[in-house]
Amino acid sequence: MSLSQIPVAVLGATGSVGQRFISLLDQHPWFKVAALAASDRSVGQKYSEAARWVLNDPMPDYARDMVVVPAKPDCIDAKIVFSALHNEVAKDLEPQFAQAGFAVCSNASSYRRGEDVPLLLPEINADHIQLVKIQRKQRGWSGCILTNPNCTSTGLTVALKAFDDAFGVKKVFAVSLQALSGAGYPGVASLDITDNVIPNIKGEEEKVEWEPRKMLGKLNHSKINLADIQFSVHTNRVAVTDGHTVCASLELASPADPEAAEAALRAYRAPASARDLPSSPRPVIEVRSEADRPQPRLDRLTGKGMTTVVGRVRRDPILDLKFVVLSHNTIRGAAGGSIYNAELLVNENLL
Repeated sequence: MSLSQIPVAVLGATGSVGQRFISLLDQHPWFKVAALAASDRSVGQKYSEAARWVLNDPMPDYARDMVVVPAKPDCIDAKIVFSALHNEVAKDLEPQFAQAGFAVCSNASSYRRGEDVPLLLPEINADHIQLVKIQRKQRGWSGCILTNPNCTSTGLTVALKAFDDAFGVKKVFAVSLQALSGAGYPGVASLDITDNVIPNIKGEEEKVEWEPRKMLGKLNHSKINLADIQFSVHTNRVAVTDGHTVCASLELASPADPEAAEAALRAYRAPASARDLPSSPRPVIEVRSEADRPQPRLDRLTGKGMTTVVGRVRRDPILDLKFVVLSHNTIRGAAGGSIYNAELLVNENLL
């Protein structure tokens, strides 16, 4: 390992999000994977034996012969841990790692609502990472917990940020079409999803109605003042492998025609501190002018899966504007988002 690289570990390494972490960390310029951790049934096995690899990209060579270790602080020698743990496990384990001095970049939802826990999309709220200082002071630990949002909140919130900055957003009505990979592996039974749409995903609507308000809120000393935006959200599981689509309608504080709205999306730039990191989306938002885009199969890998893709921006006859947004749920909405958060932590000298 070169002196310039920071040792990191993946918790929950055998699952589908853990695999995405392992894939995205291959050849990362700042981070070097020092440990792969998973449940007791995998501990002691080579990773290639313990994991049923489900990604299209091949398993990176570095991971194949790594021996899986327990997900315990005293079993891991790293500075950053990327958590792909299930929520109930993360709730207990993540604070143990933070207490032991690790920076925990979490994909779990357990601590997203914590007043001193940053809920980050660096391209829109990089300044919220300063909550880490408050968190360390209040909790008395040298590590920290950073979270990325629900994968459906992700693309929607990036688009809302551009609209809110330009015109002010008052109300949001949204309907999601969520990919199968969002349910993990093995996920949704084939007999349930084939020839079907499942119009309920437990807990998702509550997350998507609340999380954007925190991310679009303002950092006020030691806490976030939630954005004063009303949300109504329907969440649905559809037979798409990767890429969450959201159809949204907005009420704006200042009227805007579709042309001005598209211009605001195209003009949006990430804060300076989050603009030139290894995982920074380039561009942050891509606007598609075609009548039938974005589409998951065609557009989910835009910007290596980190770019938010928006199309069909048009007038809404009840509210003001409506549009379609697409975001890669396991890259931007999960593992890639956590890695981007870790890069921001390093860049801000908060590691």
